[in-house]
Amino acid sequence: MAAEDVDDARQGIQSVENAMTVLLALEEGLGPMTLTQISAACAMAPSKAHRYLVSLARVGLVSKSRSSGLYDMGPSMRRLGAESLRRMDEVGLASEYLPELRDRTGHAVNLAVWGDHGPVIVRWDYGSYALPITVRVGATMPLLSSSVGRVYLASLPAAITDPVLASQAETAERSDLTDGEIEAVKAEVRREGFAVTSGGVLPGVSSVAAPVFPAVGALPLVVALALPTRQATQETLAGLIEEVRATAAAISAEIGHRTRP
Repeated sequence: MAAEDVDDARQGIQSVENAMTVLLALEEGLGPMTLTQISAACAMAPSKAHRYLVSLARVGLVSKSRSSGLYDMGPSMRRLGAESLRRMDEVGLASEYLPELRDRTGHAVNLAVWGDHGPVIVRWDYGSYALPITVRVGATMPLLSSSVGRVYLASLPAAITDPVLASQAETAERSDLTDGEIEAVKAEVRREGFAVTSGGVLPGVSSVAAPVFPAVGALPLVVALALPTRQATQETLAGLIEEVRATAAAISAEIGHRTRP
């Protein structure tokens, strides 16, 4: 490849990047916008923003209301978004992040989805530290005594989790927490954005878990890390919590979730 070709590849096409800036401004605007609003959001002169909007409208990525004159996402953009969601394998995308989390921390990592009877482990990557027992892929986790379960308990509506809690109570999976204490657990996980448990599922094993939020409509995933309880000092846990939360946030962004102001 010639030197000028390498330079071109690195530089990209500025006009495409500018057009994407306009589209992102529309996305972040959360609704139809005026030309003035779009140009301000893009830090772009109104005349320049208008030229991009005209071109984007020609290919259906932007539409302009005939009655209000406001700009919004166009039909081609809606089709692209729908097709992107249809093709997305959330578990596959999330799984790609687990080896890096394992390698950074040295500890076992796992990924869970919501199943008919509660959280189900769909991936487990072993770490450098031996655990007395490991959880097999396909295992259903308890809602109250596992970090994964507590994240789901806090993230899902009670209409979904209450029947599972009742079922687990019948099979002695429920702890002795009162209803008030369970609500306090939910509130803490929602406030902190993670859950930590120790010995609740496996003796001698502590776990940290955080939610992975989808773009729209789907139930969350949960990413977790397991380590020997003897290593779960306050200082060590603080670092691992940040690692798990950062990984969960990165996966959420990868699959299209964005926190709204």
